[in-house]
Amino acid sequence: MTILIRAARVIDPLSGVDEIRDLYINDGKISYTRQGKADKIIDAAGLWLLPGLVDLHAHFRDPGLTHKEDLVTGAAAAVRGGFTTVCAMPNTIPATDSAEIVSDIRKRSDEIGLARIIPIAAITQSMEGEKLTDFAKLKEAGALAFSEDGLTVRDAGLMMAAFEEARQLDMPVFVHCEDVSIMQGGVMNAGKQAEKLGLKGIHPATEDVIVARDILLAEHREARLHICHVSTAGAVQLVREAKARGVLVTAEVCPHHFILTDEDILTADSNFKMNPPLRSRVDIAAIKAGIADGTIDAIATDHAPHTAQEKAQSFETAPFGIVGLETVLPLAMELVDTGLIKPSQLAELLSLAPAEILGIDRGHLSEGGVADIVIIDSLAEYVVDPADFASKSKNTPFAGRKVKGKVVCTIVDGRIVYDNR
Repeated sequence: MTILIRAARVIDPLSGVDEIRDLYINDGKISYTRQGKADKIIDAAGLWLLPGLVDLHAHFRDPGLTHKEDLVTGAAAAVRGGFTTVCAMPNTIPATDSAEIVSDIRKRSDEIGLARIIPIAAITQSMEGEKLTDFAKLKEAGALAFSEDGLTVRDAGLMMAAFEEARQLDMPVFVHCEDVSIMQGGVMNAGKQAEKLGLKGIHPATEDVIVARDILLAEHREARLHICHVSTAGAVQLVREAKARGVLVTAEVCPHHFILTDEDILTADSNFKMNPPLRSRVDIAAIKAGIADGTIDAIATDHAPHTAQEKAQSFETAPFGIVGLETVLPLAMELVDTGLIKPSQLAELLSLAPAEILGIDRGHLSEGGVADIVIIDSLAEYVVDPADFASKSKNTPFAGRKVKGKVVCTIVDGRIVYDNR
């Protein structure tokens, strides 16, 4: 089947192309050469065409917590948000700690046929922080990285061993940086707003200490380290300094950490409760500077669905986390609209860099490349309405926010999997 996407603004972060042109999809591959009569024509005049978005960090709750999300609804939310590849974190029940679970997720993803779901395997068995999983078997089954996301491996010696195992397999380790001895039951950023609301604070050092530790451990083992959901000025600077001395470190941020601050938590609304928490204006400024100068490599969702009943609890007892797959693109577009980054940099942060971190041949629009594509109306304005989400869960602090930039069409392996024209 041949699809002609006509007169799109093609933005390819790999080649640097940013121009109006026609793009053909022939048997699932990209071509810029006329293919004869197309079986389908998409008029994309006035629209942006980017490589399909790649999310390094989502929680699909499958297996074990499918009342919050499952692979089907997660994949549907992904393609509505423009994502063609999504990494599923291992904090499921049971944890993604065996080749059988990794293979099952891969198989079901293929059967669903929407976004490509890549399992991230657990670092330790049952995510208990005591014994490493079988990294080699997990890689063979289809895992592309290892993580204990939601938790931090507390034993530094065990973490060093994990970096060594991952290095031998040329695999990245994704780390959630949280020193629980400093956190001590905190629920939002430590500061005046926490005091005003009478809530226990989470000091930025909770994150910074583990960022520093894991950078040093990875550096000693010459391993590939990826730091999840950076939220503090200190963490940004630690990554910047590590990169300057050649450490194999990459880092991601989430839109809520460069758009919202703890000052936006006006009431004890647990839709504003996430981990890491919303930080200060100083942290936001540092994160934006890190995005602008390349210290931050990628934008991820940290899609963390929870039921309305769970989020209806008090701020102290409600679970951490917000959904993000269907809001990240327009929120990230705010960086373009304010002039912090160019459209090509947006595509790099959301597509090319995440693909490179995973080591997959995606995130670009090269001749002959796999046709993973998202078409965007960059000028479309609308109000975020969680009732419209494909995700089972609706927990977002952005409900009612006016945004700009809407997914028009998502294409995976040359197949149109979402069409909102």
